[in-house]
Amino acid sequence: MDLLQILEHNAKKKLSECTNEEIYFTILKTIQKLSEERLSKDKPKKKLYYISAEFLIGKLLSNNLINLGIYDEVKEILSNNGKNLSEIEDIELEPSLGNGGLGRLAACFLDSIATLGIPGDGIGLNYHFGLFKQIFKNNLQTEEKNEWIENIGWLNKTDTTYEIEFNGFKLNSRMYDINITGYKNITNKLHLFDVETVDESIVESGINFDKTNVNKNLTLFLYPDDSDVEGRLLRIYQQYFMVSNAAKYILDECIEKGSNLYDLYDYAVIQINDTHPTMVIPELIRLLVDKGIDINDAIEIVSKTCAYTNHTILAEALEKWPADYIEKVAPQIMPIIKELDKIVKSKYEDESVYIIDSDNIVHMANIDIHYSFSVNGVASLHTDILKNNELNNFYKIYPEKFNNKTNGITFRRWLMHCNPLLTNLIENLIGDDFKQDAEKLQNLKKYIDDEDVLKNILDIKKENKIILKNYIKKVQNIDIDENSIFDIQIKRLHEYKRQQMNALYIIHKYLKIKNGDLPTTPITVIFGAKAAPAYTIAKDIIHLILCLQELINNDEDVNKYLKVVMVENYNVTAAEKLIPACDISEQISLASKEASGTGNMKFMLNGALTLGTEDGANVEIHSLVGDDNIFIFGEKSNKVIELYEKCEYDPLDFYIKDKEIKDALDFIVGDKLMKIGNQENLIRLYKEMMKKDWFMTLLDFKEYCKMKDKAFKEYENRYKWAKKMLINISNAGYFSSDRTINQYNEDIWNLK
Repeated sequence: MDLLQILEHNAKKKLSECTNEEIYFTILKTIQKLSEERLSKDKPKKKLYYISAEFLIGKLLSNNLINLGIYDEVKEILSNNGKNLSEIEDIELEPSLGNGGLGRLAACFLDSIATLGIPGDGIGLNYHFGLFKQIFKNNLQTEEKNEWIENIGWLNKTDTTYEIEFNGFKLNSRMYDINITGYKNITNKLHLFDVETVDESIVESGINFDKTNVNKNLTLFLYPDDSDVEGRLLRIYQQYFMVSNAAKYILDECIEKGSNLYDLYDYAVIQINDTHPTMVIPELIRLLVDKGIDINDAIEIVSKTCAYTNHTILAEALEKWPADYIEKVAPQIMPIIKELDKIVKSKYEDESVYIIDSDNIVHMANIDIHYSFSVNGVASLHTDILKNNELNNFYKIYPEKFNNKTNGITFRRWLMHCNPLLTNLIENLIGDDFKQDAEKLQNLKKYIDDEDVLKNILDIKKENKIILKNYIKKVQNIDIDENSIFDIQIKRLHEYKRQQMNALYIIHKYLKIKNGDLPTTPITVIFGAKAAPAYTIAKDIIHLILCLQELINNDEDVNKYLKVVMVENYNVTAAEKLIPACDISEQISLASKEASGTGNMKFMLNGALTLGTEDGANVEIHSLVGDDNIFIFGEKSNKVIELYEKCEYDPLDFYIKDKEIKDALDFIVGDKLMKIGNQENLIRLYKEMMKKDWFMTLLDFKEYCKMKDKAFKEYENRYKWAKKMLINISNAGYFSSDRTINQYNEDIWNLK
């Protein structure tokens, strides 16, 4: 039976007679069947369990078609029957299971794990509304629930259930699976646990709900607001629910395959993705003790089974919970945590490595480092900073545990799916081996002086800019010029990522245009970002950007030369339009603060040039492409670390001494923005940047402006720019998540 027959058999009528919705569900059903056929028939002895609070998997229809090797065939069949695959893709709702880079990385990793044929499943939670749906009202971010679960979808209900015990009550869980099919290889699973009693109706206006009603709210939202005690307790409930289910499931699978539990590490390796799943360590120990294993043996077994990935340099992002909170939620694991702490305190006098500090606070990362066999950073600079600064106290104790695994991205989604025009060009030039061996992109370098190839690259970029232009017009009714420079910053809104510096540049440029200093080529600055609901300053930055968008886009003297767009409800679907269209990729975090970044890799792969600091994986991008094909600015990480240590940075000095900085900052509270914006938000942000500026925006601002203007000037030489694009694309192979996962497997997991 050929594919057309399969589709029409599943649809129960001719495709030409089906609605787009009927075709979508028909393809979904077909994919589910084909992916199930790729499940491993033989259960391997040892398996990876990748536990993460987030899996930002994006829409799955096209990605699965690509990985099954039938994307082009399905597209042609639909076209021959008067149907458009892109329109059918629009029907799919994006799973709301993640927030930003952490969750998207986990999704890329699952793709590569299956693509490489490694036995490994993801484990997380089935959030009904995910993070939130971002809505702009009166130039402010508001939050609404993000409904995505459908009656017929990618989630498969399983018969796996567990009883999870909390303090004074129990909840029944249910496991749901999403098939993760690798590119021309096996299918693994993403296991998402849910609570049987969840009640979506308790969500009131926006994303407000009773945080104390755990049996009804536990799996409603990712990262519920933790600005109060109830919110913090709810996060602990979520994390314990996730890891308790994970631990029970892992033990069941291992026992079924013949483990006597003393040899658990011969059957399982658990990768702890950031600190959210940390409690799997004491929970596994507790369960082993309950099965009759001596606690010291249980600790040794679990320590040989678990590995930890650190994703942050920011001390405040390393989770710490009051012991009293854990006692309120899951008192059964506190004796284990106290025992783990007792062992540490018996060995070391350095209080900074203790698990429970003098304020009775439990340091989750400290559990991970002491009681796992591997601790990895996610970019070379990040790992060096962990070893030499942030976690130096631990590195001195466990030098053998620390290792680097620079992050990567799956080229199936971030090139083949989101940029088919560029994919086709590459395939015509060097064949299709790059789809499975990304280092083959190096073969593009022989076309560096081929004017026809360079012209094709420019034409493809122009076409992708038109696609983005039409998308933004459709979803936000904003007109942008495809002939302008597309300068794009898309990532979670956080002060260390310094969207506020980009906003200050916009003000700086606006004032110059008003004074008659006109750019040669128009500039379109595009943002996409969500701010955590309780993160006041981050929401103030969004407010500033939206006010600038309104002011500039309605100013006839300026909008011919400069436009600002803040994409509403930025997600994977939007990223797939934004990234192929980008000319300049904004990666401007304060040096030493971004662990890696993965957006920088996606932009590079699609021919955007990086404007960035020597931070995270920018360092490796810089080393690969050379000085002439990237725009690097700003203080280096060692200087920034020194400024923090000596408390020698004062933003007021920059404000007083530099007129351009003063003018840009004062504009925030000037008459033009005050007429548009909310005074409270703008004044608060102004004071924050002038008096605190914790992430040193003003330190790098002048050099940022200079380098950004240099990039705009170099854009004018189109063929020279195209060469820079080609050099970036040809060197992007290193950042394939297949390479990253290979390294994890060779150095940490040792799976066949």
